[in-house]
Amino acid sequence: MKLVFAGTPEVAVPALDALLASERHEVAAVVTRPDAPAGRGRRLVASPVAERAQEAGIEVLRPAKPRDPEFLERLREIAPDCCPVVAYGALLPRVALDIPDRGWVNLHFSLLPAWRGAAPVQHAVMAGDEITGASTFLIKEGLDSGPVYGTVTEEIRPTDTSGDLLTRLAFAGAGLLAATMDGIEDGTLKAVPQPVDGITLAPKVSVEDAHVDWSAPALRVDRIVRGCTPAPGAWTTFRGERLKLVQVRPAPDRPDLAPGRLSAGKNNVYAGTGSHAVELLWVQAQGKKPMRAADWARGARIGAEETVGG
Repeated sequence: MKLVFAGTPEVAVPALDALLASERHEVAAVVTRPDAPAGRGRRLVASPVAERAQEAGIEVLRPAKPRDPEFLERLREIAPDCCPVVAYGALLPRVALDIPDRGWVNLHFSLLPAWRGAAPVQHAVMAGDEITGASTFLIKEGLDSGPVYGTVTEEIRPTDTSGDLLTRLAFAGAGLLAATMDGIEDGTLKAVPQPVDGITLAPKVSVEDAHVDWSAPALRVDRIVRGCTPAPGAWTTFRGERLKLVQVRPAPDRPDLAPGRLSAGKNNVYAGTGSHAVELLWVQAQGKKPMRAADWARGARIGAEETVGG
């Protein structure tokens, strides 16, 4: 099939690579979000998908909105058979959905109908799920509700951050998306409607969602930190300034501490929760680089009665 691939961030690049490597399909162009300001100089930078496409010598379409007439006209001129999508980042209008004969097929990083929305991996980690995966589905109007072509499963490990898990899913999902294109092309794969039961939603995780509540149990604190790493980054406050929590670990064998109370030794720092303590392993003070919590505590000279989140 002739394909137009839609995607934007780094997590979409493995899927693009898998389709570029396919001998059965031609990636005629990619659609991605416009160049965005980045870095201290705030200069415009192309998306990772745009950079990969340029390396491969493929046409890059960067519509401000996917309903822009110029973009729609160019898409009609290319006349793709199918448009695979991975984390494109914009809502596709009906007029765009109707252009390819075989529709737009999304690779979504959950086992649908669980975790429909923008942040499925973060929510799966924060909810304490043990298994997740990726799904390919035909995009219809409605949030991630179209019929499913295929799935792969992935175990969520006890120490996984959302970044760790998403990296694994990006590569597993790339193979799934390529296989889905093969099945659509040869007619062996049919999309199956999603179950009406088991629907959960995964909206974008805000900075406020990443604010740690120390009255929550230790397992919940650990899940929030892992689910919000690397973005938007779990955080608390210390002496009135924001302190980012890069890595923590439940410490059920430690003496209980009041929620938010700190206990700093030579090589370890613990904080109380609503159950048992957690050990702070890596933190990032405001305006500083990430550092080991024990090094941070020595520099801060933490007192006997000090707390986080107070």
